[in-house]
Amino acid sequence: MLRAVVIDDIENIRKKNIAIIKSSCPSIAVIGQADSVESGAKIVKQLSPDLVFLDVEMPDGTGFDMLQKLAPINFKVIFITGYEDFAIKAFRFSAIDYLLKPLDANDLVEAVKKAEDSLNKEVFEMKLNNLFTNLERPKNLQKLILKTADRIYSVNIQDIVNCESDKNYTTFHFINAPKLIVSTNLKEYETLLTPYNFFRTHQSHLINMAYFDHFIKSEGGNTIVMKNKIAIPLSVRKKEEFLILLENLQV
Repeated sequence: MLRAVVIDDIENIRKKNIAIIKSSCPSIAVIGQADSVESGAKIVKQLSPDLVFLDVEMPDGTGFDMLQKLAPINFKVIFITGYEDFAIKAFRFSAIDYLLKPLDANDLVEAVKKAEDSLNKEVFEMKLNNLFTNLERPKNLQKLILKTADRIYSVNIQDIVNCESDKNYTTFHFINAPKLIVSTNLKEYETLLTPYNFFRTHQSHLINMAYFDHFIKSEGGNTIVMKNKIAIPLSVRKKEEFLILLENLQV
């Protein structure tokens, strides 16, 4: 049984969320609630919960402000937000769970299960520090959490040259570091990285355009060569889109 605290500044939303938690998650015991950064920090210190459902935007600050007041963090956190903004991207880059308002019971159950199965405190602190870094850094200096079979890494996205898919695995190649293999499909990283100057050249390949070196046309197929000398295939259906992208880069 996980002992939980719910923190949200709007009373009726807070009560609805507590009701959904109680009805959908029998493994969660809600032991307290709060409506601000200040009262939230106070109740967490008093009750020492295992899990905190934390609103992002509150009148006296943000959920991130509250966590920084409480550091080091010795409890699990599921963020709840009503905003599809930069913070959402920061959550995803940091591999931290969040739920959108209004709360969906199925999403809640899945997030709670992940919290129950989550890795040790040190790993969560690493993810949280990655989140704080991303919230403070400009867009082109974001960090991405990557989990291999035995380790978790925080990498700079501007250091990624290309990503290569092999079924449900993705291999990351870097400009000055060994490759990393993660058990997540390429589609998820395409969604995350496309706004950061990445382009899907082929069903199995995603490249960082910052490391594009040259393009080879041939009867056997079109090839993109990266600055680290890796040759990437360019599918026929992606060729026109890629050439337009190149023209825009030259403007």
